[in-house]
Amino acid sequence: MYIAITKQQLGMNYKGSVSDFVNYLKKENEDKSLELQEHFFDQYNDKVSPESVIAEIDGNTAKLSQKDPKFYSLVVSPSPRELKHINNNSEQLRKYVREIMKDYSDSFYRDQKVTVDDIKYYAKLEHERTYKGTDKKIQENQPYATKILQLKNEIRNIHQGTITGNIKKLEKEIAQLEKEAPHQQQGKRIVRGMRKEGYQTHIHIVVSRKDRTNSFSLSPGSKYKQSETVLNGKIVKQGFHREKFYKAAEKRFDIAFGYNRNFVESYKAKNMFIKDPKKFFATLVGLPSTEKQMAFKLLHKAGVNIPNIPTNKVQLAYNAFMKLKKGVGKAINSGSIGI
Repeated sequence: MYIAITKQQLGMNYKGSVSDFVNYLKKENEDKSLELQEHFFDQYNDKVSPESVIAEIDGNTAKLSQKDPKFYSLVVSPSPRELKHINNNSEQLRKYVREIMKDYSDSFYRDQKVTVDDIKYYAKLEHERTYKGTDKKIQENQPYATKILQLKNEIRNIHQGTITGNIKKLEKEIAQLEKEAPHQQQGKRIVRGMRKEGYQTHIHIVVSRKDRTNSFSLSPGSKYKQSETVLNGKIVKQGFHREKFYKAAEKRFDIAFGYNRNFVESYKAKNMFIKDPKKFFATLVGLPSTEKQMAFKLLHKAGVNIPNIPTNKVQLAYNAFMKLKKGVGKAINSGSIGI
């Protein structure tokens, strides 16, 4: 499970409408019949119009300045293994979102307990992802893409008569490069904008910075988990505990769907990798055989080249450690192993 929380970002200010973001999220419904379209939903309603989402979020910004984000974006991305476990069931995912939003509200540190009914949010499922320039497969295919573009430019120049050359020979070189590119999908070189194979369902959640009554601020961007300040002579509690939220969301999935989470899929593993990489790898190689085999399989699927690592923790080779550390770091950062 990979969850990201980001604030509205429009240059240096935050005065813009949520409309651009909402319209972006509508893109997947284009050219789809009504029964196949995914709608915005909230805690109690399965269908909320995009116009209502815009009006509700934009109209819920009392006393926020241009320097304050008006809304936050949460992206909840189950791993392909998690999606397969629930058969990529959209209704199950909607129920899951409604449960983790209870955990989201419970992660705020306030004088009065924050409940899900205090939160103004709208969510939407998306089932497709496309390759971006930052994807590892695109980057590793790039030398081939660059050479192919050069050859196509040569062919164009030959047609225009600015240079001479053998077009058939150049086309043959292009065909060969297309086949040699290391990353292919359905027999074609993977390029930017190409849809990714397999289960890619994820959920976008737009959350208002203000509570549902437009009275007080609820910012998940707070740098404090728990903090107390004095305001008008009174002690005021503030803060948001992200780690508590991430752990709760993971636990929700496992309990709700009976999911047997492997060590490398866990938030605990991600945290351990960031804070103490050596402990992460020592724990990895010390796992029971069956779980360790699955962990290495998941890492391999994420594109991590697994070196030969001694099973004895003490004998963990430094060079192997460094190679694996680099690969796992990339996989964790991209969320490709479901962490």
